[in-house]
Amino acid sequence: MSFLHIAYHPIYAHPLPEGHRFPMLKYELIPGQLLQEGTITMQNLVAPKRCLEETVLLTHTASYLQQLLCQTLTERQQRVIGFTQSQELTERELIIMQGTIDCALAALGAGIALNIAGGTHHAFADHGEGFCLLNDMAIAANYLLKHGLVKQVMIIDLDVHQGNGTAKLFEDEPRVFTFSMHGATNYPFKKERSDLDIGLENGTTDQIYLDLLYEALPKLLANVKPDFVFYLAGVDILDTDKFGKLGVTLEGCKKRDHFVLSQLKTNSIPCAVALGGGYSPDVNRIVEAHCNTFRLAKDIFECI
Repeated sequence: MSFLHIAYHPIYAHPLPEGHRFPMLKYELIPGQLLQEGTITMQNLVAPKRCLEETVLLTHTASYLQQLLCQTLTERQQRVIGFTQSQELTERELIIMQGTIDCALAALGAGIALNIAGGTHHAFADHGEGFCLLNDMAIAANYLLKHGLVKQVMIIDLDVHQGNGTAKLFEDEPRVFTFSMHGATNYPFKKERSDLDIGLENGTTDQIYLDLLYEALPKLLANVKPDFVFYLAGVDILDTDKFGKLGVTLEGCKKRDHFVLSQLKTNSIPCAVALGGGYSPDVNRIVEAHCNTFRLAKDIFECI
């Protein structure tokens, strides 16, 4: 049995400045639910530290990082991100970045690890977008490559929104294959080009969604032959999501995660998971969908 490393820090759930009440509650409720039901213990929750600036600079420009650290983002930059800048927000983002790096390192030994936050796939090298300041999976992928820990990475992005920042960051990097399956008419309205994009029509149901995934993923794993995968398991594909526009049920979302994780386990590919989006009006539905990801990871990878 392997140890199930779950990156979590109390700052994940810290409220944002008034007027920017992004749904942070789930970051507190998810570990609470997993602990209450006995899926995990407190020993599974590992608090990340602050990501080093030199590590961030493997992915982001020095000028942009300095803007974040010195609180000099323009009003327009803040509007595009969707948050008012603050030192605490930057600190939170740097801790989330390290959380995904820590998960990647843990997964190399245990097979899988999960970050309760992360999935900040709209961040570009020199700017943030869509509630994303820095790109955690890009930073973690570049860290693994820089230190020679992996040779070929795949990013499986199944959030309902295209991973535009991730796609742009790795457009000229053959060692990172980007796969995004997302709502075709959803944000971002200007899409970047991933190595493979599957755009979904509004109202896409379980059967259509799963059939497309069942066909695409095994072929990708066979052809790309990644020795590490980052999986963005957004639950904004749910039919109840305020912004998702798709028609996937809670059971369909669970089947998605089961298939992805089973494929990785069968192929002996280690995986770091981040949660990404989820905006259903009923926070309990969001929490249940995310908790399913953790339950499946524990069972499929036989973790304790």
